Amino acid sequence: MFENLSQRFQDIIKKLTGKGKLSVEDVDAALKEVRIALLAADVHLSAVKAFSQNVREKAVAREILESLTPGQQVVKVVRDELTEMLGPGTGGITVSSYPNSLMLIGLQGSGKTTTCAKLARIFKKKDKSVLLVGLDLKRPAALDQLKYLAKQEGIPCFAEQGASPQSTTQKAQEYFRAHHFDLAILDTAGRLHTDQDLMAEVKDVQDTFRPTESILVLDATTGHVALSVAEEFRRWLDYDSIILTKMDGDARGGAALSCRYVTAKPIRYVGIGEKTEDLEPFYAERLASRILGMGDVLTLIEKAEEAFSLKQQEKVEQALLKEKINLSDFLEQMRGLGKMGDISGLLPSIPGLPQLAGAKLDENMLKRWEAIILSMTLEERLYPEIINSSRKKRVSGGSGTSVQEVNILLKRFEQFKLMSKQVKKGVLPKFMRNIN
Repeated sequence: MFENLSQRFQDIIKKLTGKGKLSVEDVDAALKEVRIALLAADVHLSAVKAFSQNVREKAVAREILESLTPGQQVVKVVRDELTEMLGPGTGGITVSSYPNSLMLIGLQGSGKTTTCAKLARIFKKKDKSVLLVGLDLKRPAALDQLKYLAKQEGIPCFAEQGASPQSTTQKAQEYFRAHHFDLAILDTAGRLHTDQDLMAEVKDVQDTFRPTESILVLDATTGHVALSVAEEFRRWLDYDSIILTKMDGDARGGAALSCRYVTAKPIRYVGIGEKTEDLEPFYAERLASRILGMGDVLTLIEKAEEAFSLKQQEKVEQALLKEKINLSDFLEQMRGLGKMGDISGLLPSIPGLPQLAGAKLDENMLKRWEAIILSMTLEERLYPEIINSSRKKRVSGGSGTSVQEVNILLKRFEQFKLMSKQVKKGVLPKFMRNIN
């Protein structure tokens, strides 16, 4: 979602860090570009103004402009202010005591029902007994969808067709308490727009069930519309937090950057796909780093821990610390990335590899790379430097690819070797030094 914004920020950063000295005029020129980039990303005007003003106040301070690394210090200010604008890094929701309930509210099409199942999956993995409750009685097939998702994840679901919202809410609450579930997740009614009947119905559920937390689900691809919806719901209901869905889309992402500033409500999770595993805890500082092209190593580690066994993780570490990395090692790491989810979505999390992030890698590309490497001789995999033009032609013919694709693979391998050396030496990518 933030590809265009991230690229523009990285271009601005290169200009700042490429200068030995910075003047107030340099900072103002960079901030003008920042404002244009944020507005182009559909960030709310009030948030852009506040962000720009705060960055300028801190960036033109004498101790920054006269420091040995003024450009990097300004980048740190930008990162800190982005983190502040995005809000506190809540990292999801913690369920501790019994009983708890989460009520999801929002308009039709925002992904509310799917998000209920995604949340249930998260808490089930934490050994919590979860009950899904279907209270969207107006939308056709809403209960069927929730039941299907619940069955898919092996999670109990309470859903009654034909009953009134008040009756279903009361029965669901009795069922929840009688069976001593740790957590109930309520899928409430939605409309195509906000209206008095919808709000009254959701308010009744809130008053009856008294949820531990009421969460507004917003479609991040709708930009300023999402912010209008958030404001309208806030007029009627006192919700506690926000979940942003469809963050894997190609929209400009202004809602994500504006939500916290406009509503003063924390963002708990972000949806990054349609599958039930595609819901991530929201961390403001991690997203800020990704937008600036600095990667998100912690999220990458968490995904790796989920995808790999301990033995596999040790193999990864051993490969990265080898004196001489070969193409077989590279293939193993790429296969590992494939287990962790969408490859193109993971690459921005890797600091120092913006070139890879721009390569539009996907599962098909990974398969083609595998075919290329498997078409090489053992000697070629161990010593890629011997692969000349005639060998490339033979490998491309054997793998059903082109010489250009072989060249791209070898280029990516060289970048991988560079990253491995940085990991081994504990060195950060150049523009990240002195930022922490």
